[in-house]
Amino acid sequence: MVRPADPPQGGSMTVTHDLIPAPHELDIDGHWIGGALKRVALELGGKTANIVLPEADIDHAVAETLRYAWTNSGQACGAWTRLLVPADRHHEVVAELVAEAAAYTVGDPWDENTRIGPLASQAQWERVNAYIERGVADGLDLVYGGPGRVTGFERGAFVRPTIFAGVDPLSVVAQEEIFGPVLSVIPYRSEDEAVEIADGTIYGLGAAVFGDRDHALDVARRLAAGQVYVNGAPFNPLAPFGGYKQSGTGREMGRAGVEEFTELKAIQL
Repeated sequence: MVRPADPPQGGSMTVTHDLIPAPHELDIDGHWIGGALKRVALELGGKTANIVLPEADIDHAVAETLRYAWTNSGQACGAWTRLLVPADRHHEVVAELVAEAAAYTVGDPWDENTRIGPLASQAQWERVNAYIERGVADGLDLVYGGPGRVTGFERGAFVRPTIFAGVDPLSVVAQEEIFGPVLSVIPYRSEDEAVEIADGTIYGLGAAVFGDRDHALDVARRLAAGQVYVNGAPFNPLAPFGGYKQSGTGREMGRAGVEEFTELKAIQL
């Protein structure tokens, strides 16, 4: 769409008018004042969904899900906080998760047996605990953890790692970035529904898919996420990292990350 207009109303109307679809990107020509901004690369929040396909190895998917969901006590923008599973395997997956979660000991980070340490601050503990309380208040099925202090660590910012099952994908816990060890298990009934749920937040930083390699790749290509892990592939610092939608703009790491700090030049002969 090309829209001649007077500043500043023209640009404002283009991005806010009810009859104009929200643009993914704007190209604005005009006076330098209209673009007098610093260039930025923004790596923002996320609500990563991990889709477990029907043929996936459940044991492997569960182990990797908890590892990525609860690393750094869940304080990671790319934490796998939503686990999407076939509805007919939901109970099986939840049972595996609860059994695996028992190995995640909460405690002193200097203790080699500790798997989950404290959150960054008391304020963060209160924020994460409030989300867990909200999940309980909303009637979500609490199958592991829950609100409140960790026994023996009442004075620190130690939160109880928590799993909710049968979660409504539109619930607050499944939509908002919590930044703590809180996992939502969401059943789906078709591949299309799984993709719709995975893409159904304001975020688009990361995603994951478990299943037959070719099948998982097909699903990965459909997801609106800047980085997609297939079958628990390791993090690659040479790959570009960044998100779609409200997860940011631009990329970090890899060649694309370097190019964020360069300028293109065209020399015409």
